Amino acid sequence: MQTYRLGKTGPEVSAIGLGCMGMSGMYGPSDRAESIATIHAALDAGINLLDTGDFYGMGHNEMLIGEALKGRRRENAVISVKFGALRDPASGWSGIDARPVAVKNFLAYTLQRLGVDHIDIYRPARLDPNVPIEDTVGAIADMVKAGYVRHIGLSEVGAETIRRAATVAPIVDLQIEYSLISRGIEEKILPTTRELGISITAYGVLSRGLISGHWQKGQATAGDFRAYSPRFQEGNIEQNLALVEKLREIAEAKSVSVAQIAIAWVAAKGGDIVPIIGARRRDRLSEALGSRAVDLSADDFAAIERAVPKDAAAGGRYPEHMLQHMDSEK
Repeated sequence: MQTYRLGKTGPEVSAIGLGCMGMSGMYGPSDRAESIATIHAALDAGINLLDTGDFYGMGHNEMLIGEALKGRRRENAVISVKFGALRDPASGWSGIDARPVAVKNFLAYTLQRLGVDHIDIYRPARLDPNVPIEDTVGAIADMVKAGYVRHIGLSEVGAETIRRAATVAPIVDLQIEYSLISRGIEEKILPTTRELGISITAYGVLSRGLISGHWQKGQATAGDFRAYSPRFQEGNIEQNLALVEKLREIAEAKSVSVAQIAIAWVAAKGGDIVPIIGARRRDRLSEALGSRAVDLSADDFAAIERAVPKDAAAGGRYPEHMLQHMDSEK
């Protein structure tokens, strides 16, 4: 497995990371045994970057990863954790808390649930509008000095916030959505991270399965984020699946899958971009790993971007009320 250094001072991570959120209910029911087997298969294949959030399943995801890592060498896993999103007993969302005292509180619980003595990359899930980013990053930097955190990351913030954060402590990566149909970072955010020597860990590279080649209209069930995600709604899903069929023609001509083409496109956008693959099963993980063998020529790139032009997707990547509170969208 090829590796890249995150940022100027970050850890060496595999060219593909494993996003574990879907193992804790965001996309409907998942199988615990299969989830753990998928994490093991990823580690065995050389994937060392495991991405989670303390609010995924209200701690379930961290405990799942902790269970999967038992008996494994801790140094073989680079654990990336998002914190700060507030939940309620009905699984609702109540905002974000990134106050310095909250940073340390969330971290204490995360270390316990994962069963580890440090987190490799720690990041606020979103910008807290009531707390200067300098204060949040400063609190994480204190935890770096204390040995509980190794590196600092950011998530879904805009160029100005990235610059402000980087004046406080080294930022190794920005985790943000990036795919063929979510290319908003290309205008301001990606140039800023490249100027500052900050890597991108790209989630949503298959747009929550929409451009995987496996999704069918009406597939979302109750409790699945996609049941209310704009791009999966009537009137949008038809246009978006038509884009997938155009992409399928290109994939079939290269004897690869749609998902492999979509992942390879993101990976080929630069050595500072690491795709995070949200595989919940070993077969999907295996397919994603196959993208590493997909070689895209200049002609392939041109064909892909003709098939799926920038801004061609119908619907936003999140519901409008959520986008309004995302610093990366401003």
